[in-house]
Amino acid sequence: MKRSEVDRSKLSPMMKQYMEVKDNYEDSIIFFRLGDFYEMFFEDAITASHVLELALTGKQAGLDERVPMCGVPHHAYANYVDTLIEKGYKVAIAEQLEDPKDVKGVVKRDVIQVITKGTRIDDSIDSKDNNYIANIYNFDYCYGISYADISTGEVNALLIDGDKDKLIKEITKHNFNEVIVNDTIDREIVEILRSTYNILVTITKEELEDSNYSYIYKDIEDIRLVSTIKHLLYYIIDTKKGDLHHLQKCNIIKTNDHLEFDINTKNNLELVETLRNRERQYSLLWLLDKCKTAMGSRYLKHTIENPLTDKKAINKRYDMIEKLSTEFILRDDLIKELSNVYDLERLAGRITYGNLNAKDLLQLKTSLKALPNIKKILEELKFNKKIDTLDELYELLEKTILEDAPFTLKEGHLIKEGYNSELDELKKISSGSKDFILDMEQSERERTGIKNLKVGFNKVFGYYIEVSKGQKNMVKEEFGYERKQTLANSERYITPVLKEKENIILGAEEKIINLEYKLFMDIREVVKRYVSKIQRIAKIISEIDMLESFSIVSDMYKFTRPNLVNDRVIKMIDSRHPVVEQVMKDKYVPNDILMDKTTNILLITGPNMAGKSTYMRQCAITVIMAQMGCFVPCKSCTMPIFDKIFTRIGASDDLVSGESTFMVEMKEANYAISEATPNSLILFDELGRGTATYDGMSLAQAILEHIHDKIKAKTMFSTHYHELVTLENDLKNLKNVHVSAIEKEGKLTFLHKVKSGAVDKSYGIHVASLASLPKSLIDRADDILNVYEKDSIKNETFTQTSLFELNESEAEENTNEIEEKIKEINPLEMTPMEALNYLYELKKDIDK
Repeated sequence: MKRSEVDRSKLSPMMKQYMEVKDNYEDSIIFFRLGDFYEMFFEDAITASHVLELALTGKQAGLDERVPMCGVPHHAYANYVDTLIEKGYKVAIAEQLEDPKDVKGVVKRDVIQVITKGTRIDDSIDSKDNNYIANIYNFDYCYGISYADISTGEVNALLIDGDKDKLIKEITKHNFNEVIVNDTIDREIVEILRSTYNILVTITKEELEDSNYSYIYKDIEDIRLVSTIKHLLYYIIDTKKGDLHHLQKCNIIKTNDHLEFDINTKNNLELVETLRNRERQYSLLWLLDKCKTAMGSRYLKHTIENPLTDKKAINKRYDMIEKLSTEFILRDDLIKELSNVYDLERLAGRITYGNLNAKDLLQLKTSLKALPNIKKILEELKFNKKIDTLDELYELLEKTILEDAPFTLKEGHLIKEGYNSELDELKKISSGSKDFILDMEQSERERTGIKNLKVGFNKVFGYYIEVSKGQKNMVKEEFGYERKQTLANSERYITPVLKEKENIILGAEEKIINLEYKLFMDIREVVKRYVSKIQRIAKIISEIDMLESFSIVSDMYKFTRPNLVNDRVIKMIDSRHPVVEQVMKDKYVPNDILMDKTTNILLITGPNMAGKSTYMRQCAITVIMAQMGCFVPCKSCTMPIFDKIFTRIGASDDLVSGESTFMVEMKEANYAISEATPNSLILFDELGRGTATYDGMSLAQAILEHIHDKIKAKTMFSTHYHELVTLENDLKNLKNVHVSAIEKEGKLTFLHKVKSGAVDKSYGIHVASLASLPKSLIDRADDILNVYEKDSIKNETFTQTSLFELNESEAEENTNEIEEKIKEINPLEMTPMEALNYLYELKKDIDK
């Protein structure tokens, strides 16, 4: 049965209420609270029963047939929600807004929040990673992007030009879990985000008009950015529904403030996760993360993805690392104190939103207790970071919240003795009455002579006197016992005195629970006033934690301080790949990476498995680490500040979008060529191998020439096309290097050492033998290779201008006639038809 097929006039009052709620949340699965369960109905029930593996049943709702239904216990709903969210669904939690005891008829219910991938604020999200929700606002000629982590309050925004590919690269770079788009967006973009990248996308045109949140964007002058931010805020606030004033003032992203690279570079270099397993282990983040707080780990990941370009700020971090490494005793003290600091950013979010418990406030108290010592250590280290220790807030939490308080707020046992006199009096009554019960049990045994008489309690009957079946004949009328319940082995009685005490005890306990809850809410309101200060402290702690992590890894792995220069010189002596060095069993072979002012391109040759890709990767990783403000895996390092990094490493087909290896190669090469500047770093690993040999060689040379003549970026280009090494004669800023190997008695040994000059021989058959291919196959390949080498006519074919040498008269003839014709025209003054006719005539001339 579908919801759309139902005659609503026949529905029961409760089901009518459900239908009205569902009408407002068509794209969400409704968890509808009924007593101790969250129930789902109609299509929601069918979907949820499959995804969550629940029994699909039915419910009478006033119709001729039962409506589809499934449900989960309210106390265990979180795991079920997690599963639905991970599968890409939205879940709307519809709660009872009234106490059933106080209401006649249907209890009022409504949605209190919608939970989605990007709006989670609970403990289920990864503590070491941000949980971003983003939006795209289409302005036709450009795009506005803003993104926020609701759990921490961070808000960012930027503008990019109206290029669809650039937009996709920007969105995928940040690993957003959910994206909101306005209704004028190109639907192809929506489909790519949903299908190719599995991002939850919602289309809405609404913008927030609530002035209570205007502080987030009020200082931004660009109205496009303001509209973008308000578009995202509308969705967030409409979804979460609670107080979100922990959201911070928006940070405007300026691309030139950071070293730029796209998702391909991030993946190729395995900065935050490995290519093979998509796991953190064995990534650069894994190696560098010795942080003691979750905030520090998140800040470190952000820094890896957004290295700096400000030399002054970078050197400031170097200075702090040096100081920490020198003052290692103070550093150890700092580490000890940081270990006591909990996730202040996310605690601040829960304090404001209201979903915190006593454990959260205890974590806040523990964190605040460590701040005075952290402040003192930072002063001794002469760091320019000032921490507010919030002593008055610590004192409040110290005297109010019990150390063993439960997770729930409606069970009592939250507030310490001495904080509230009314609460102390109620607790005294409650504990005194309980003592009375114990005394009563003893006195009743003595008064009646019934030795096994017990005084007990249950929620149905309250307090009672229990006498076993064997001794019930000892109960006399003058005792004043009134039979209340007969059990198989005993009889239960009540007395007027017992009922009087019961009323006192239960009344006091209910008052205690209600009063403690009220006091806890009052304390939370006081703590809310400190949220902005807590967030400022969290930012300082995050950076300090990251820098102490840099100091530790620098000492552990013998990293060195880079020397940042204005000249375009790269001089990395004994450079290593930091992760490979720690993971590999054999001794790592370091290499120099040298590119002086006159060298822009290193053309790298050598056999497979010799270490060409690792050599290129370690250069890029060293640059990224240096611009993060971290020491680097070299004996010494001199380098300039880079603005962008582009990589093409690996040869995986983009099967999802149906693009071949070669097409992916060419797209990434085009992206680098069109976006790179002289201050960029380009890494191309065997570019052109995805097509036929001569095609690949031609393209490789043309790309090298273009980079050399037009872009002038520092470039590392590895290749198996050994014919390209002759380019060193024609391209003055290109230098050949090779990864050496020794061939002895038909066996190949990799030295992993990079040396000047080129190799003119391929070792493919030798590498195949290392892979244990059959000897007969290897021998046959050798025979075939000898035939090819004898028959091959090796010409000096590669020059800067052409793949094929021309004599002077041919060159003259080719350039003069056609070039002179083209020089005569002005395309801007031609109509489309004139241009097409001219192109046709030009083609005829070329054919002649």
